[in-house]
Amino acid sequence: MRKIKIGQIGIGHNHGSAKMEAVRKFPDLFEVIGYAEENEEWVADRGGMAAYQGIPRLGVEEVIEKSDAVLIETDVWNLTETAMRCIRTGKHIHMDKPASGTLGEYKALLDLAKEKGLVVQLGYMYRYNPAIRDLLGRIDRGEVGEIYSINAEMSTNHPAQYRRWLKNFNGGIMYILGSHLVDLIVYMLGKPRRVTSFLNHTQKDGVDLADNTLAVLEYDHALARVYVSSVEVNGWGRRQFVVSGSNGTAQIMPIENEITMYWSDNELTKQPYEDIRELVPLADVPKDSRYDDMMKDFYDYVMGTRANPFTYEHDYAVQEVLDEIVGGVGFPSKNIHG
Repeated sequence: MRKIKIGQIGIGHNHGSAKMEAVRKFPDLFEVIGYAEENEEWVADRGGMAAYQGIPRLGVEEVIEKSDAVLIETDVWNLTETAMRCIRTGKHIHMDKPASGTLGEYKALLDLAKEKGLVVQLGYMYRYNPAIRDLLGRIDRGEVGEIYSINAEMSTNHPAQYRRWLKNFNGGIMYILGSHLVDLIVYMLGKPRRVTSFLNHTQKDGVDLADNTLAVLEYDHALARVYVSSVEVNGWGRRQFVVSGSNGTAQIMPIENEITMYWSDNELTKQPYEDIRELVPLADVPKDSRYDDMMKDFYDYVMGTRANPFTYEHDYAVQEVLDEIVGGVGFPSKNIHG
């Protein structure tokens, strides 16, 4: 089995260390050549993490030159620009989410990667959630039927420091967390015909940002609601993804730690005024293993043994919808520590 030489550019993304930990779990698949970080503040803050112990710190160009594939884990606003540097030199990339830059810049990245036959994998972790995968299987097999409704929520009760950091992004918490949910909705239903968003500022702790947000995505026969809050007590426990179709309803809540999924269909629930559902037995994924399958799939994509089901066109459509929800992807400030 040939190993892929892999390096990481940037340690500023909140998921960066976990990705490095994941690839280091599979030494038969990956040879880690090192990491690069040009911002000394991040080196001081995160360079001592266990994920980076025992591997060299290199320059950005050195990582690109020595790698077959690169993990792009910079500050969010630098993701697309950094990824483009790798694509231009013929390197496969795993890029964390959500994408940055203008839609034109992001499309240029994806178009060039497709032209060169290079892998672009986005770091949307719920693609690998066991309950979401079970749901996608039910959709493919026709068990859900025509989808009429999706209710998706992904909230947290963040400390003030994190919410100050969120001011870096148009749309605040919707841009950072809502992107996970938009990714899944677009995969299931495609692009909506209309988007309406509500980006509310609670002003909690005197922090002015969009921290209580809702988007409604309208389709010909379906409505999808995306609610994302940064000020919800026990938001983690209420993270949910509910899909209702002509044949059945899948309810996932919480989405993870611990995964809880219920299924109801027309055979099971014969009367309109009853709550009958079956618990779907699923094994949870520990938080420290959240990215293991993602990185193993990345290896297969690079080796050409499997095709990425999340196409270049899909990834661009996700960013288009997200851009419409938040009123244009932009970065009004760049203060890494809020």
